[in-house]
Amino acid sequence: MRSHATIAALSAALLWATTAVAEVTPTTARAMKGTLTDSTVPSTNVPGPVAITYYLPKDYDAKRAEPYPLLIQLHGGGGSNLAMESLPFSPGVGGMGTLLDQAVEKTMVPPMVSVMPSAGNSFYMNFRDGSQKWEDFVLNDLLSYMRKNFNVVQGRQGTFITGISMGGQGSLRMAVKHPEVFQAVASQEPGPGPALSYDELTLRDKLIQPDALIKQIYGDPIDKAYWAANNPATIIKRDPSRLLGLGIYLEVGDQDMLYRDQSTEFVHRVLFDAGISHEYRLVKGADHVGASLAPRSLDAFAFIGRQLDPPKWIDDAVLRTRGKIDETKKERGYPVTPFDPNRIHAE
Repeated sequence: MRSHATIAALSAALLWATTAVAEVTPTTARAMKGTLTDSTVPSTNVPGPVAITYYLPKDYDAKRAEPYPLLIQLHGGGGSNLAMESLPFSPGVGGMGTLLDQAVEKTMVPPMVSVMPSAGNSFYMNFRDGSQKWEDFVLNDLLSYMRKNFNVVQGRQGTFITGISMGGQGSLRMAVKHPEVFQAVASQEPGPGPALSYDELTLRDKLIQPDALIKQIYGDPIDKAYWAANNPATIIKRDPSRLLGLGIYLEVGDQDMLYRDQSTEFVHRVLFDAGISHEYRLVKGADHVGASLAPRSLDAFAFIGRQLDPPKWIDDAVLRTRGKIDETKKERGYPVTPFDPNRIHAE
């Protein structure tokens, strides 16, 4: 049995990702096909300015007639924008920027612009007391900054969000709260737990969520209504029809040391039971960190690529076969569900 001191040390280690980010001046220098550049974004929503790293694909053209897709990426707990270059606790994997560069080169996604802000342990939340508003920073300050300074899409189509762990939770929450902003979300190993209300959370679900941090974010005592209003599964459950047309990708390793397999599976079940089409992957043998994050992240990027260029999986052969099966269903009294790429089954 681990002592409380050991658990505290584990929590601190997992939340720590990189050294504190000092004031960053724009500087481009990393050997890739595309480029990673560090800069800052001013903000009154959070203690600013906020350090960011943005990715520009090879041969980026600021005057190209067709704007580039924009992908917002969110790092994990305790991390920073430097996760674009190197993922903590995953030596040899590279970073989310370098992996995106690979995805572009492999034509898994078209050339796109991407950005990652440095958000510490904020969970990308608007704090209950209003002292920090990280969700507002991402949706307003960061999005406006990227659209003003780069040749990227100005609307929902072509705007995406993704993240890992804390970033997976933040990206999923923002997408389901604001489906009018994003075309799709690719959420990897999100939390906070398999629950629709704060009282349903167990000690296991709070493994690396220090009480002081949670009270800072949700209030002291915890504002349970505010927690529910920002819990992805609860948001989905309350009004799933809002999500029709939003691309949703969930994935997690089945060996996740932080029990994120439980919380991700729970969100999948809420979506499935509501009839909302999505992709869900439980990756055999994968943990929360480590080498598996490279192929898993490439798979997540590939999902985004399929939103921009949908594969022609429903061809004439599929429709003919479906028609024959539908006739059999009718003959035997089974319900017939019309093909709809946004829903997975009849209500």
